[in-house]
Amino acid sequence: MSEDRLATDLYVSAHTRIAAREGVPMTVVHRGDPSSGTLILKINLLNGTARVLVEARYDDDRVWTPATHADPMLEAEAEAYLSRQAALDPDVWLIEIEDKKGRIWFPGKVVDLFSTGIG
Repeated sequence: MSEDRLATDLYVSAHTRIAAREGVPMTVVHRGDPSSGTLILKINLLNGTARVLVEARYDDDRVWTPATHADPMLEAEAEAYLSRQAALDPDVWLIEIEDKKGRIWFPGKVVDLFSTGIG
């Protein structure tokens, strides 16, 4: 873990509290490595769809990239994706945010690495 980053458990806890103050539920579905686990966000849009965004580094910045080409995707597909990721990587953190507005609640811009040719 680089010195400029908070431990993942503290980082998630802080942003969970920020969202809660605004009345937005955020749930840790799967706790990964407390110090350096990668985050995957499921942003439940409360209409049967969800965005799934994966934490990444791009040009030395923290960014969020859609997990698949389908963004948003059906909620059932999002759940299946998250289940597969938890099985593949026990260190990953899975966070569900219920927000009709689709807000991320974590710093960093969304970068579609699929459209850049990187993903």
